[in-house]
Amino acid sequence: MTDGVKRYHPAFIAVELVSFLKGSIGFFLFLFILKATSTATWVIWGRYLFIIASVCTIFSIILKWYFHRYEIVGNSIVVYEGVFVKKQRSVALDRIHNQVSNTTFVHRWFGLTSLTLETGTSGENATFNFPVITEKEKQRILLTLEQREVSIKAVEEGKSSKRTIHFRSTRKDLVKASFTSLSFLAIFPLLTAVYFNLADFFQIEETAENALDYLLIHWWMLIVLFVLALALSVGIGFIKTSMKYGNYVISDDNERIYIEKGIGNFISFSIPKQRVQAVIVEQSILKRLLGLASIKLLSAGDDKGQETSSLYPFMPKHEAYRILQIMLPHYHIEENMNRFPFKVLWLKLLQPYYLTILAIIGLMIFKREWLWVAAIVFGLSILSRILDYFFTSYIRHGKTVQIRKGGFTNETFVTHRERIQQITVKHSWLQRKFGVTTLNFTNKAKPLHESELYGVSKEEAGTFYNWYHKKSAS
Repeated sequence: MTDGVKRYHPAFIAVELVSFLKGSIGFFLFLFILKATSTATWVIWGRYLFIIASVCTIFSIILKWYFHRYEIVGNSIVVYEGVFVKKQRSVALDRIHNQVSNTTFVHRWFGLTSLTLETGTSGENATFNFPVITEKEKQRILLTLEQREVSIKAVEEGKSSKRTIHFRSTRKDLVKASFTSLSFLAIFPLLTAVYFNLADFFQIEETAENALDYLLIHWWMLIVLFVLALALSVGIGFIKTSMKYGNYVISDDNERIYIEKGIGNFISFSIPKQRVQAVIVEQSILKRLLGLASIKLLSAGDDKGQETSSLYPFMPKHEAYRILQIMLPHYHIEENMNRFPFKVLWLKLLQPYYLTILAIIGLMIFKREWLWVAAIVFGLSILSRILDYFFTSYIRHGKTVQIRKGGFTNETFVTHRERIQQITVKHSWLQRKFGVTTLNFTNKAKPLHESELYGVSKEEAGTFYNWYHKKSAS
């Protein structure tokens, strides 16, 4: 099967230009606005270099659109890249695991979208990106991947496999997410950065000091300004959260799990259920207090930093568990697990405090009068290790293993024996004195995902090792 070599939509040029403008707006403002009256040699040369770089970038974008093409040939996708140095990449359709669609503001202006196909490998052939294509073309590629004998006309008429929606975000969820993510606090460091940057170009120090003295005398005005700033930051935080997590929908069918999210910048993601290698539940201290959880699905073709493979990250924990149980019934999360003996806590506390040592060295060199900060770092390190001990637990039942660990941020890892690529048992000299070891579980992902269980007894480690090797026998 072949439909000929295709170029991306001409709007590719506009999308790339907008991306370039977003990345260079800071340089433009600095060189042509803030330094508009400057006659310094480095500023003048900076303007010339900026103009030359802009012209070269515009030409390279046009050439990139003209020379970059793709086609579907038989059971493979072939991508032609390069302007002066030509490069051809191909991938078999059955090697593609995940699909991510991203529709930005600019895409929406032209009624277009983008599509990224992820394989289970790493390196330059890990992903195949179609940056600007029509919705019709996206559906044609996806239907080819899924090997369904459905025409484009049928897609346009809305005939698709039946999905079950398990979660749809509401305004209440977005309000809870904006406070839990603490995004409303972002305005304060932003205002501070703006102040110090402006202070370099304008004489505002004396004015600011006089204004502060005035506000300290009229303290009620200071309270009013603080409330207004907090209200503004809450509003900005809510808008920011709504843009990212608004219209969040989790659904599935017999084969795949689908996640859609975003207002303006719309992202959709799908993952085959059979490709799920493990489930990771993450909870910060604030989320634990509020009973919330973030559940990530680790897949063979997934990037470890890929946010779209997560379920709604501010979902009530029990609701998240319920949805997970419906979509992936083989990944059941247990709350009651095995704890480690008290000697493991002493072992954790005896480990070297590298961060404290680095803090002491750094403060001794640069800020000797702030040496007391090292005591705070040391105290937080001890608290983190104590919390890590009390939260760390594990359970192994049947073919499933579940690990929970972490201090300030808690992580629960659940996987099946068949999904584990390797189990490594290791122990340091200090661990041997305490009669314990460390277990490392490696799962296939991009890159490989490793989960560590620290403090397992030698006998239990041997049991784990034999349990894993039953995988080969079965």
